[in-house]
Amino acid sequence: MNVASEVVLSPVTDFVSHILSARRGTLNLTELFTIASQLEAVQQAELAAVLYETWIAHSSSPFKHFAHFNLGTTLFNLNDLEGAKRAYLQAIDLSASFVQPHFNLGLIYERANQVDDALAQWSWVAENTSPDEAEDRPLRLLALNNLGRLQETRQQYAQALSSLTRSLELEPNQPDVLHHWVFLRGKQCDWPVYTPVGQVDPALMRQSTSALAMIALSDDPEAQLAAARNYVKNKINLNVPALSGPTAYGHKKIRIGYLSSDFCLHPVAMLTAELFELHDRKRFEVYGYCWSREDGSALRQRIIQSMDRFERIHELTDEAAARLIREHEVDILVDLHGQTLGARPNLLAYRPAPIQVTYLGLPATTGLPFIDYVIADRFLIPKKFAKYYSETPLYMPDVYQVSDRKRVSGPAPSRESCGLPPEGFVFCSFNNNFKFTPEVFEVWMNILRQVPNSVLWLLSDNPWAEANLRKTAEALGVDANRLVFAPRVAPENYLARYAVADLFLDSFPFNAGTTANDALWMGLPVLTYSGRTFASRMAGALLTAAGLEELITYSLKDYEEKAVALANAQEDCLRLRAHLAQVRESGVLFDTPRFTANLEKQFRKLVGALDQSAV
Repeated sequence: MNVASEVVLSPVTDFVSHILSARRGTLNLTELFTIASQLEAVQQAELAAVLYETWIAHSSSPFKHFAHFNLGTTLFNLNDLEGAKRAYLQAIDLSASFVQPHFNLGLIYERANQVDDALAQWSWVAENTSPDEAEDRPLRLLALNNLGRLQETRQQYAQALSSLTRSLELEPNQPDVLHHWVFLRGKQCDWPVYTPVGQVDPALMRQSTSALAMIALSDDPEAQLAAARNYVKNKINLNVPALSGPTAYGHKKIRIGYLSSDFCLHPVAMLTAELFELHDRKRFEVYGYCWSREDGSALRQRIIQSMDRFERIHELTDEAAARLIREHEVDILVDLHGQTLGARPNLLAYRPAPIQVTYLGLPATTGLPFIDYVIADRFLIPKKFAKYYSETPLYMPDVYQVSDRKRVSGPAPSRESCGLPPEGFVFCSFNNNFKFTPEVFEVWMNILRQVPNSVLWLLSDNPWAEANLRKTAEALGVDANRLVFAPRVAPENYLARYAVADLFLDSFPFNAGTTANDALWMGLPVLTYSGRTFASRMAGALLTAAGLEELITYSLKDYEEKAVALANAQEDCLRLRAHLAQVRESGVLFDTPRFTANLEKQFRKLVGALDQSAV
């Protein structure tokens, strides 16, 4: 019989005797761990911490570093981060090669937003453990994955990709890691995105691709639906109670709730701000549910002021947030996320509102069974493609995308200040670089070769994408200097750039969304290639509403030929600009009051249908 089994199993009752044994040095390490574990099991972690501290103060054991480590873990669980940090550092002082406290220190530093220190600890673990040692492998794997996750959030994409590659070489069967690994390659324009790594099954790599990454990689609506459903299967807890039923609340005013972590300086907020302001307060009440960062922007303040009720739910669990929405008796809950970064789909799983809608955040089907509708138009989701959406399209009569007429642009910059040559046609594509594909980029290079002295003006998204794009241009026979990269600037200065460019070249299969809207608002023609998916039809939907179907192509060949033809016909570009000036003044594309009224009409129908079903 071992020593631990002889301990009397009444840790709280016998706490004084245990403390005395620890002080007298008669409590051995095994007994200490057993009693402390029993105390924590009965929710007496603070007593366990006192026991550890007493034992440590009076012990000369060569294994004291283990007690410091356990004390650190106990204090961490009590949210005493400073105490836990001291305990882990003491464990390391006593045993420099002790791996576990290094890993846990990383967690503490991350919680305290000391990101560099967290990365340093996990790097130490990754470099001081062996992939061949069974005891080392789990912590090494966790350290590499945490490194990759944190490096990605800091936009250290190359380092993140390296960390996750090492992780996959150690353990290939990691769908979550593959999810990020694929997207990281796309963000860096590291082509082909799908490439062998370790012993990873290529089928698993594709199956693990996130819904957002899949949008940029495939124009297959069936593949996008499969990716969305795979996410739901692996990530969403569907076994939760529905908080609302299929009946209306019967309020005098319909209550609309908007749900987002992007109520800040973000493309979704830039599109929707005026919509919130224009809702008819005689018929609707507008609620905002937010877990956005406090960026201090004027746009964020504007959105807060546009809501009748604005709730910060960042400290609430998904269930608590859902219950709050249910208490407010919101009739229609509009999720502005889908499956994008920061989304809280498990909140929506509780169905806090009888009608739940997805809008703008994810330009694809969410696959979420508790989302009823997707706001669309008939170009964006033709009826023949509706079967690839888990949601029912809620068709707007003019265009699916709302606009903000209050956006302000600065004065047009000079070509010289933008790094552009004094003469020559300027193509631009200010999309995030992960939207670029090798097939479309090759077409862009073909266009540059056919239009002498032209340049392609791109967003400087990250240095690795820029380097890879320049390298690819050279490989395709185009001088890399004909690619001009624009740094990120304030919104008004970003908008002003569109006055300098001559033609916006859209990406495919992930079209421009907010950027296409911005370009057209500023009078810059957008040439798009439309396909079969939501993401590949966004710009086409805007151009249709603008009466510029001539700028919609349906093959790369036509896209290339149209771009070259426009570059060689300056009068056509001027004609298109003049047309867009009229659209901005009186067209339906930017008629936000009309859009708001149409949306409200749809919402009244939805609530009316609930009323009818209750009869």
